[in-house]
Amino acid sequence: MKNWALAATALVAVSVAGGVQAKEWTKIRIATEASYPPFAYTTASGELVGFEIDLGNALCEAAKVECEWYPVDWEGLIPGLLANKYDAIMASMSATEERKEMISFSPKYYNTPPAIAVPKDSNLSEASVEGLKDATIGVQVGTTHAIFADEVLKDAEVSVYPSADEYKLDLENGRVDAIVDDVVVLSEWINSEKGACCKLLGTMSTIPEIHGEGVGVGLRKDDKELSELFAKATTTIRENGVYKQINDKYFDFDVYGD
Repeated sequence: MKNWALAATALVAVSVAGGVQAKEWTKIRIATEASYPPFAYTTASGELVGFEIDLGNALCEAAKVECEWYPVDWEGLIPGLLANKYDAIMASMSATEERKEMISFSPKYYNTPPAIAVPKDSNLSEASVEGLKDATIGVQVGTTHAIFADEVLKDAEVSVYPSADEYKLDLENGRVDAIVDDVVVLSEWINSEKGACCKLLGTMSTIPEIHGEGVGVGLRKDDKELSELFAKATTTIRENGVYKQINDKYFDFDVYGD
């Protein structure tokens, strides 16, 4: 497995009650799903890039620790974290109640709504429950978008795929009528050569019970000092303008959300 490292090593110590030091973090191993542009993906040369990669490196730099990146398939992210294969997850993973039964999350680092994409010649005209009635909807397994489609778009037929690339291919080939994903992800794809087949039908409202509180860093529940480290680092880069610089490199709006 390839690792991508940010060389910015220093000692981080977080004090706990009674003056005893918690675990001292000098290196943080971060897992991501490297097939989710513009958030995290690999270039033709094998380089790991994207919004979350830049952001994670900036967070590590603010916290004065070293980052080490691990590309992991989506379904393996939480099991790998719990098995101590890495220390954190930055993979556009929403902090839902279901996930919080297994792991904890840092405060959000972005929050954007779900959107619907369809072929350019689609007869579908509205991104709504009624507008998608009887449509075949493609989603990625284990995501909030899969739960959203299953629980909200009840009059549609939901097809589940292992990866976003696979449902995009089936949309292009006419095997599904529409797909559900984050508005940023779908907009990026549609505006690229690969997404020339399709168009954005519209966005739908987030549902806190499904989408959670936004996307945060996934952590083991007992790593409370690491959660505090990421929280402080997020505040730092929001205040010093680094977050905005990274945001503006990828988006023309504030992806942090409300």
